[in-house]
Amino acid sequence: MGADEEAELPEPERTDGPEQQQAEPAGPAGLDARDRAVLALEARSWRTAGAKERAVREELGLSSTRYYQLLNGLLDRPEALAHAPVLVNRLRRVRDARRAAR
Repeated sequence: MGADEEAELPEPERTDGPEQQQAEPAGPAGLDARDRAVLALEARSWRTAGAKERAVREELGLSSTRYYQLLNGLLDRPEALAHAPVLVNRLRRVRDARRAAR
């Protein structure tokens, strides 16, 4: 093998589904790639009914239920607040208002 050639290592076999994918290394805010993707998707605006749920399935490979479970957990993490403070604070206010209405 020469200096310009890189040894090709086989990809490890994946036995998990899209919902249990291995977490990528944490980014600068301490969030992994999936956490950042959930926050980014939640920050987008949606024009039609069902577009967000379709994007959750297609882009993240998650069910809507799992997506909202992850999002709700992220709202309580200081790393998420540091990564997207305006979004996280807005979602916390909405969540608290819904809890108070029950």
